[in-house]
Amino acid sequence: MRLQESQTDIAEGAGYAAEAAFPPFDPTYFASQLFWLAISFAILYFLLSRWLLPRIGSAIEERKDRIADDLDAAAGLKLQADEAVKAYEKSLADARAKAQAVGAEARAEAERQSADEIARMEAELEGRQAEAEARITSARNAALAEVRNVAADVAGAVTEHLAGLTVKRDEAESAVDAVRSQEAAR
Repeated sequence: MRLQESQTDIAEGAGYAAEAAFPPFDPTYFASQLFWLAISFAILYFLLSRWLLPRIGSAIEERKDRIADDLDAAAGLKLQADEAVKAYEKSLADARAKAQAVGAEARAEAERQSADEIARMEAELEGRQAEAEARITSARNAALAEVRNVAADVAGAVTEHLAGLTVKRDEAESAVDAVRSQEAAR
């Protein structure tokens, strides 16, 4: 029996549940729900406007100020870097100009020393050449004189041997000189 009663109670409860609306959509509770909604909204608005939003605003303002300061510092550092680059380029250009001037000066000094050395060597060579030419001329003149003497001796000996005539030394020398001048004229 108890089982029958509990089954009937369950069936009655199910019927009542089917007739009743979902409590948030039940019009009898709308007034209390709107009241609590207004109170919750007012508390949430008060907390947000007085406590949370000022903190967020100040954090945003601090961040904005920090970013502005960082941008100003970056601009200052960029100016310093630009000035450093200009100074570096100027010093590099000065160093190049100085290196070119030193190089030109060294080249001019080397050319001057080279020209002095060449002039000294040419003077020395000219002196040696003149000395050598003088020795050659002296040796040639001595050789020619010796050849003249030998030619005169040979001419006298040949004339004596072939013709049986005795020729004086000066006559033989004048005959050799005449032949030499004829050869030189040709």
